[in-house]
Amino acid sequence: MSTITKDVKPSDAVQDFLPLEGTDYVEFYVGNAKQAAHYYMSAFGFQALAYAGPETGVKDRASYVVRQHKLTFMLTTPLRPDNEMADHIYKHGDGVKALSLRVKDATSAWKETTSRGAKSYMEPTTLTDDHGEVVISGIHTYGETVHLFIERQHYTGTFMPGYRAWNNPHFAPKDTGLMYVDHCVGNVDWNQMNPWVKFYEEVMGFRNILSFDDEDISTEYSALMSKVMSSGNGFVKFPINEPAEGKKKSQVEEYLEFYRGEGVQHVALATADIVTTVRDLMSRGVEFLKVPSSYYDDLIDRVGQIDEDLEPLKELGILVDRDNEGYLLQLFSKPVEDRPTLFFEIIQRKGAKSFGKGNFKALFEAIEREQEARGNL
Repeated sequence: MSTITKDVKPSDAVQDFLPLEGTDYVEFYVGNAKQAAHYYMSAFGFQALAYAGPETGVKDRASYVVRQHKLTFMLTTPLRPDNEMADHIYKHGDGVKALSLRVKDATSAWKETTSRGAKSYMEPTTLTDDHGEVVISGIHTYGETVHLFIERQHYTGTFMPGYRAWNNPHFAPKDTGLMYVDHCVGNVDWNQMNPWVKFYEEVMGFRNILSFDDEDISTEYSALMSKVMSSGNGFVKFPINEPAEGKKKSQVEEYLEFYRGEGVQHVALATADIVTTVRDLMSRGVEFLKVPSSYYDDLIDRVGQIDEDLEPLKELGILVDRDNEGYLLQLFSKPVEDRPTLFFEIIQRKGAKSFGKGNFKALFEAIEREQEARGNL
């Protein structure tokens, strides 16, 4: 059964040894960064922001940075084989490498976390150019995923040193209303959820604010367990999933099989108008999971009155759930890679702080239908 821990009080945040200001950017290792950047611009409405590669003095990779409001993605590809980036892509396919977190002091963040047991990924490194400096450090987390700590308050350039402004005056698609990262979900292996919960608690000072067991997240065929980890100030949230026993293969097992290990399953992107955003995304070719129309037959009885008209929600397949604070609207894309791994959630919160427990059964049955079509259920 699900359990809820009350959110951290503002006074408690003063004691936070790792005060995070939010997600700075999400970095993806991909087979072709230029094409991937074009996809996120055309399909999701990101704008071109910055580029690093041989022309900027970076000889081993090309990175394209795209942005929409406070949401920033970096797409990185290696320029040669036989290196960590190329090996990552060969093993996992395109996927998330770094969840980069904004901090005021990247050196302190690295010292605090490594002193508590984190494995260092990058010692504090200062990058400089004519626009100031950015300090970066990093630690390892589940699988080959890393957290980078980004300190940029003394930088006035486009993105960071080593990058140049990048734009195409002939291609500037309109944004789709995506605003920031709401949360990022990691899939870990059997019996590894609690060890990683302990890691986030002890190493990063996070709190377990919500837990779901296999009774909460199950269908006739499959199940999983999940715990939601939140930073001390609540600005960063990382749910962690692990498989649970079921009659057939769960979505987490399918992910672990095709990703070849633990990693980021999905990134939840916040919007203030999910109907408009989803309509726009669909018109650009983004595909979403669909639940049966019967889901909406008793929706108002289940969640109470909502501000939105029911028909557009039914037409688009948008799910609704309520908690003690309000309600939320959410919709999940189909995988955006050839492997059934990474996908995105579009979410609009109308006061709710939860993660859609009331939608789990309908959502995971929709995922199972996709798994069955792939022959992986």
